Amino acid sequence: MRFLNDQQPEHDLTYDDIFLVPSMSEVGSRMSVNLATNDGTGTTIPLVVANMTAVAGRRMAETIARRGGIAIIPQDVPAEFVAETINQVKSAHLLYDTPITVKPHHTAGYTRNLLPKRAHGAAVVVDPETSRPVGMITARDLEGADNFAQVGDLMSPSLFTLPAGIEPRQAFEQLNAASRKLAPVVSEDGQLLGVLTRAGALRDSLYTPAVDGSGRLRIGAAIGVNGDVAGRARTLLDAGADVLVIDTAHGHQRAMIDALRTVRELNPGVPVAAGNVVTPEGVRDLIEAGADIIKVGVGPGAMCTTRMQTGVGRPQFSAVLECAAEAKKYGKHVWADGGVRNPRDVALALAAGASNVMIGSWFAGTYESPGDLLRDGDGREYKESFGMASHRAVENRNTATEAFEKARREMFEEGISSAKIYLQPGRGGVEDLVDSIVSGVRSSFTYAGADSVEAFEERAVVGIQSAAGYAEGKPRPTR
Repeated sequence: MRFLNDQQPEHDLTYDDIFLVPSMSEVGSRMSVNLATNDGTGTTIPLVVANMTAVAGRRMAETIARRGGIAIIPQDVPAEFVAETINQVKSAHLLYDTPITVKPHHTAGYTRNLLPKRAHGAAVVVDPETSRPVGMITARDLEGADNFAQVGDLMSPSLFTLPAGIEPRQAFEQLNAASRKLAPVVSEDGQLLGVLTRAGALRDSLYTPAVDGSGRLRIGAAIGVNGDVAGRARTLLDAGADVLVIDTAHGHQRAMIDALRTVRELNPGVPVAAGNVVTPEGVRDLIEAGADIIKVGVGPGAMCTTRMQTGVGRPQFSAVLECAAEAKKYGKHVWADGGVRNPRDVALALAAGASNVMIGSWFAGTYESPGDLLRDGDGREYKESFGMASHRAVENRNTATEAFEKARREMFEEGISSAKIYLQPGRGGVEDLVDSIVSGVRSSFTYAGADSVEAFEERAVVGIQSAAGYAEGKPRPTR
């Protein structure tokens, strides 16, 4: 990457301060762009779901890995539960959604609570004896139904299914011809294997899943710098974690160095990420302690109040740019963690040298995030998000701590404990956001004449703009 006209920044820069300049391009189509990264994580799109309790769970991990990214399960989740989540994700199909299932005797109220767990908003009704599908039920079938009405009386009377192994294009054509948005996929003997949507069939032609050496979906998990670091790391590695993330707000500290060395002594065999830092010195020290990937970012996150409370942090574009340059000297990589609010920001982070970009609260407002789906007074759907150093997170993290010590810890908190993250009407799935991000990033690459992440970092030309310049690029409100 280089600055337009060899501009030398007089101060550190945020993503909003930067614009990309188009260059001569021989990349004929955005579909010619390869977004796979080379940091050892196996991602085929440069997106990592941040290890936040309100964001990264099993459904999110499955879905994002099918499209080529990877999710990091938070350190607050007990290791045995993380191991179970890893096993479930590893067992998931590479194309078919894991279905929501209900039985004919289940109630409408019970089913209503389950449907928002998937973006497609449908459940498969299965026979209680054979577990074979006998019907489908959607939110439309439940409209106006009493909560105690039984699913068997409300479900769609005819069942349309797809055979196992059907090609995505053929599945799309069959669904389209039948005017169906989705259908259960069944084996030859009628066993339920999953659910395939028309959009899912299309996406299979556009994305390559992130898979491990055995062809299973990839997933990562986080570790803190305190407690039994080695024990948790062993549990996660034995379960099959594809990347370990050693995570703390201030990554450039002795406890992080010690934790990194402890994990490295286990010969993990998977990439080890650590952070967060914002200086080349921090990058260098963590690499020397054993990190393969450095998480860069202090204070840019949507739920973070660190800069306002402490004055500590650094504008994210400059932090990523300098830290990536330092990591490259050692043949290592950085993840840009925080501060991305638009697809352009993801592209700019890659231009600055990040191998992957972590996204947190932006993905909290999706059906796949772990939180319950809520509605405000106007009926708009939202989910709650919160910072990982907030009162809510600290309270959850210290449930087993002795009362006096717990109260002491709760005196010192940073971050927002509750924020409404609204789902985009009609496009509330994380895959909808991924489509938007990937489309924007692919276009950015074509403007730069780059067909890969490495080529984009080399060819990108950026300029520095005023606040008015940034505002000029925003679309005008339509109402």
